[in-house]
Amino acid sequence: MTTTSTGSGITGLRQVALTVSDVARSIEFYRDAVGLTFLFSAGPNLAFLDIGGVRLMLGAPEPGFSPGASSMLYFKVADIDAAYAEMAARGVAFVDKPHFIAPMPDHDLWLCAFRDPDGNPMGLMCEKPKA
Repeated sequence: MTTTSTGSGITGLRQVALTVSDVARSIEFYRDAVGLTFLFSAGPNLAFLDIGGVRLMLGAPEPGFSPGASSMLYFKVADIDAAYAEMAARGVAFVDKPHFIAPMPDHDLWLCAFRDPDGNPMGLMCEKPKA
Protein backbone atom coordinates (compact mmCIF):
# COMPACT_ATOMS: atom_id res chain seq x y z
CA MET A 1 0.00 0.00 0.00
CA THR A 2 1.39 3.39 -0.92
CA THR A 3 0.73 6.66 0.82
CA THR A 4 0.15 9.95 -0.87
CA SER A 5 0.96 13.29 0.68
CA THR A 6 -1.36 16.11 -0.28
CA GLY A 7 0.48 18.73 1.73
CA SER A 8 -2.77 19.50 3.53
CA GLY A 9 -1.24 19.34 6.98
CA ILE A 10 -4.14 17.27 8.37
CA THR A 11 -3.19 16.05 11.82
CA GLY A 12 -6.39 14.43 13.07
CA LEU A 13 -10.14 14.46 13.33
CA ARG A 14 -11.58 17.38 15.33
CA GLN A 15 -15.36 17.16 14.90
CA VAL A 16 -18.08 14.81 13.64
CA ALA A 17 -21.53 16.16 12.74
CA LEU A 18 -24.54 13.96 13.41
CA THR A 19 -28.05 14.85 12.23
CA VAL A 20 -30.68 14.08 14.89
CA SER A 21 -34.43 14.62 15.06
CA ASP A 22 -34.47 16.00 18.63
CA VAL A 23 -31.31 17.71 19.88
CA ALA A 24 -32.42 17.80 23.56
CA ARG A 25 -33.25 14.06 23.56
CA SER A 26 -29.92 13.29 21.88
CA ILE A 27 -27.99 15.36 24.43
CA GLU A 28 -29.59 13.27 27.19
CA PHE A 29 -28.73 10.01 25.37
CA TYR A 30 -25.10 10.82 24.57
CA ARG A 31 -24.41 12.54 27.91
CA ASP A 32 -26.40 10.36 30.32
CA ALA A 33 -26.52 6.92 28.67
CA VAL A 34 -23.35 6.86 26.57
CA GLY A 35 -21.37 8.96 29.07
CA LEU A 36 -19.91 11.71 26.87
CA THR A 37 -19.04 15.10 28.33
CA PHE A 38 -21.44 17.88 27.31
CA LEU A 39 -19.51 20.92 26.07
CA PHE A 40 -22.04 23.58 24.98
CA SER A 41 -25.15 24.38 22.96
CA ALA A 42 -25.46 26.94 20.20
CA GLY A 43 -29.17 27.68 20.30
CA PRO A 44 -31.81 24.95 20.41
CA ASN A 45 -30.64 23.16 17.25
CA LEU A 46 -26.92 22.55 17.89
CA ALA A 47 -25.08 20.88 20.74
CA PHE A 48 -21.50 19.73 21.20
CA LEU A 49 -20.11 16.87 23.28
CA ASP A 50 -16.55 15.63 23.73
CA ILE A 51 -15.27 12.24 22.55
CA GLY A 52 -11.70 12.18 23.83
CA GLY A 53 -10.77 15.49 22.20
CA VAL A 54 -13.03 15.12 19.15
CA ARG A 55 -16.27 17.10 19.21
CA LEU A 56 -19.57 15.39 18.41
CA MET A 57 -21.90 18.01 16.93
CA LEU A 58 -25.59 17.16 17.23
CA GLY A 59 -27.72 19.14 14.81
CA ALA A 60 -31.32 19.35 13.70
CA PRO A 61 -31.95 18.30 10.09
CA GLU A 62 -30.85 20.70 7.38
CA PRO A 63 -31.74 20.37 3.69
CA GLY A 64 -30.29 17.14 2.32
CA PHE A 65 -29.66 15.58 5.75
CA SER A 66 -31.90 13.21 7.67
CA PRO A 67 -31.63 11.47 11.04
CA GLY A 68 -30.54 7.84 11.00
CA ALA A 69 -28.80 8.09 7.62
CA SER A 70 -25.28 8.79 8.80
CA SER A 71 -21.99 6.96 8.88
CA MET A 72 -21.15 4.77 11.84
CA LEU A 73 -19.17 6.24 14.74
CA TYR A 74 -16.87 3.98 16.77
CA PHE A 75 -16.06 5.01 20.34
CA LYS A 76 -12.70 3.70 21.55
CA VAL A 77 -12.81 2.16 25.03
CA ALA A 78 -10.13 0.55 27.18
CA ASP A 79 -12.39 -2.24 28.50
CA ILE A 80 -15.21 -3.14 26.12
CA ASP A 81 -16.90 -5.55 28.54
CA ALA A 82 -17.04 -2.95 31.32
CA ALA A 83 -18.20 -0.19 28.95
CA TYR A 84 -20.88 -2.48 27.53
CA ALA A 85 -22.17 -3.39 31.01
CA GLU A 86 -22.13 0.23 32.22
CA MET A 87 -23.89 1.63 29.15
CA ALA A 88 -26.46 -1.19 29.07
CA ALA A 89 -27.26 -0.46 32.74
CA ARG A 90 -27.90 3.17 31.73
CA GLY A 91 -30.39 2.09 29.05
CA VAL A 92 -28.34 1.79 25.87
CA ALA A 93 -29.89 -0.94 23.71
CA PHE A 94 -27.05 -2.84 22.08
CA VAL A 95 -27.43 -4.63 18.73
CA ASP A 96 -24.86 -7.25 19.74
CA LYS A 97 -22.45 -8.13 22.53
CA PRO A 98 -18.72 -7.42 22.54
CA HIS A 99 -17.06 -9.80 20.11
CA PHE A 100 -13.65 -10.48 18.58
CA ILE A 101 -13.17 -9.09 15.07
CA ALA A 102 -9.57 -9.59 14.02
CA PRO A 103 -6.06 -10.26 15.29
CA MET A 104 -3.71 -7.36 14.74
CA PRO A 105 0.09 -7.43 15.14
CA ASP A 106 0.06 -5.98 18.68
CA HIS A 107 -3.58 -6.31 19.80
CA ASP A 108 -6.91 -8.01 19.15
CA LEU A 109 -9.75 -5.88 17.78
CA TRP A 110 -13.13 -6.18 19.53
CA LEU A 111 -16.41 -4.41 18.65
CA CYS A 112 -20.06 -4.18 19.62
CA ALA A 113 -22.83 -2.03 18.15
CA PHE A 114 -25.76 0.05 19.36
CA ARG A 115 -28.11 2.67 17.91
CA ASP A 116 -28.97 6.12 19.17
CA PRO A 117 -32.58 7.36 19.53
CA ASP A 118 -32.71 8.22 15.79
CA GLY A 119 -31.36 4.86 14.68
CA ASN A 120 -27.86 6.15 13.89
CA PRO A 121 -25.44 3.22 14.13
CA MET A 122 -22.74 3.51 16.78
CA GLY A 123 -20.11 1.13 18.04
CA LEU A 124 -17.66 0.50 20.82
CA MET A 125 -14.14 -0.46 19.72
CA CYS A 126 -11.48 -1.99 21.93
CA GLU A 127 -7.89 -2.83 21.12
CA LYS A 128 -7.19 -5.60 23.64
CA PRO A 129 -3.49 -6.27 24.22
CA LYS A 130 -2.21 -9.65 23.09
CA ALA A 131 -2.11 -12.20 25.89
